[in-house]
Amino acid sequence: MSKEIPYKIYLEESEMPKQWYNVRADMKKKPAPLLNPATKQPVTAEELEAVFCKELVKQELDDTTAYIDIPKEILNFYRMYRPSPLVRAYCLEKKLGTPAKIYYKFEGNNTSGSHKLNSAIAQAYYAKQQGLKGVTTETGAGQWGTALSMAFLGLDCQVFMVKVSYEQKPFRREVMRTYGANVTPSPSTKTAVGRKILEEFPGTNGSLGCAISEAVEAATTQEGYRYVLGSVLSQVLLHQSVIGLETKTAMDKYGIHPDIIIGCAGGGSNLGGLISPFMGEKLRGEADYRFIAVEPASCPSLTRGVYAYDFCDTGKVCPLQKMYTLGSGFMPAPNHAGGLRYHGMSATLSELYDQGLMEATSVEQTAVFAAAEQFARVEGILPAPESSHRPLTARLH
Repeated sequence: MSKEIPYKIYLEESEMPKQWYNVRADMKKKPAPLLNPATKQPVTAEELEAVFCKELVKQELDDTTAYIDIPKEILNFYRMYRPSPLVRAYCLEKKLGTPAKIYYKFEGNNTSGSHKLNSAIAQAYYAKQQGLKGVTTETGAGQWGTALSMAFLGLDCQVFMVKVSYEQKPFRREVMRTYGANVTPSPSTKTAVGRKILEEFPGTNGSLGCAISEAVEAATTQEGYRYVLGSVLSQVLLHQSVIGLETKTAMDKYGIHPDIIIGCAGGGSNLGGLISPFMGEKLRGEADYRFIAVEPASCPSLTRGVYAYDFCDTGKVCPLQKMYTLGSGFMPAPNHAGGLRYHGMSATLSELYDQGLMEATSVEQTAVFAAAEQFARVEGILPAPESSHRPLTARLH
């Protein structure tokens, strides 16, 4: 007899994942390697270690190890807010009059307000273990910057925040500063690449590509600093797999088999983290699911981009990555989904999409806000603009 499914499914602390899952290990065709823009050859660990922490470089280049142990110190930090609940959207189902059963994974039960803390603490931990002075990073809407400032473990934390979000979301920048981070609107005059971008695009509202360029320059020109990234990279999707692993454990506990799994997609960390263990089952031929990536119509890398090698940043100081991209020089419209304004997509998700293993759709901001408002009224939770792309697509399907 199947168990009665509660409104919220909570896991016991003992059921929290003890390992991250690396979906690349189960991919027969792996994502294309990062390339050195000067030589057009695959980047080496030594080259990446000039920018990233050593252990993170190891995780970034590892596409064969399926499970990687989560260090005890990181697990202890996770216990402050994990496991997070899987919620049955009974009220939304009733409002829509749908026979579908809708679930959502709630990642907002920590001060940063999002899933970003799952990778922030991991990256801060490895930086601390390496004996670094500090880290630099970029942030769009501010969730990643907030998460990193919370998890900085005594390190200096320098955040370049996309200018339009810096102006639209002053409370976000102040939360980061409260936790001790130094926050700069990007593009700025602090870096050579920032000054160059301002000269080329006077009055620009900025982009994640711009902020990445500045953060990388800041890391490589200061001794004892490394750059950390909140999305796109394989190491980040690895850390975020705790979302999908918890979701799968909760569903297995009650005999739930999802047909469609939906996630908002900017750089790929949220979607990639959610779908990873389910995608692993699909890749191994153990189960089948339909995966849908939802992106804003103003920055539709999957639905309107090209699959090609491109720079990960606007200033062209980062390695080349094969991904679905709108072009590293793409300047997105100043929509409110700041976390979904990256010009490209995770190499892992791009390869899965190119193989036809997942779908993608794009939606207009006004429709997203309408869906968020309806979700808030019936479920009692006001989702961020980024997360609001999910209830809209759930309604459409």
